[in-house]
Amino acid sequence: MIYLTTAGARADAVELGRVGIGLMLTPASGVRVATARLAPCWAADNGCFAQGARFDLAAYLAWLAAMLPVVGTCLFASAPDVLGDAGATWARSRPVLPELRALGYPAALVAQDGWDGRAVDWDAFDVLFIGGTDAFKLAPAGSAAIAEGKARGRWVHVGRVNSWRRLAAMTAAGADSSDGTTLAYNRRRYLPEVAGWGRRLRGLGQGRDPVFLGRRGECLPPRRQDLRIGDWVGGA
Repeated sequence: MIYLTTAGARADAVELGRVGIGLMLTPASGVRVATARLAPCWAADNGCFAQGARFDLAAYLAWLAAMLPVVGTCLFASAPDVLGDAGATWARSRPVLPELRALGYPAALVAQDGWDGRAVDWDAFDVLFIGGTDAFKLAPAGSAAIAEGKARGRWVHVGRVNSWRRLAAMTAAGADSSDGTTLAYNRRRYLPEVAGWGRRLRGLGQGRDPVFLGRRGECLPPRRQDLRIGDWVGGA
């Protein structure tokens, strides 16, 4: 399991990277290439959850273009979505997915409430991002979406994972990566606890101590096999 969180400073990226935690970035995060380069890996979130109707596709694509110097360590870029509405999300994401790929990013489709894998073109995206409300994500439908994504050979990411219990559940369900905001509120207080999740995963045979990230690129999404996360974390 790869775990990502938000960070706003170079020192944050370095400290998080020491325990194998990557960055989840949005255009609003203010993180530039130099900071992202310090992280073992990162992912691009569209920011629709926070921006809602104010989401600006042109600005998002421009930001992704500016981040191209570190595209080699990006796990995915998510296409714009609509919270709680799988059908509206597919309609919104479908024309954007090829644009993300054209820039060089693995394209992620966000699964929302009402998800039906038969209603989407699986060849159009590289990563399935499990979003939506807890009523979907934590229900059998969420676990089924993870299983379907893995069965179809897709990298599966889960958003808003802010507790050990949820991380363990999503790992057991087969997810490859997740993100949370716990460390954004009080990094110094919570970093030892979150780092400990990696050790607990190791105890379950699901991770490595003391880092979350797999070694030598063994856990990477499609089209990112050039990334060698284990080389970055060294002998930790």
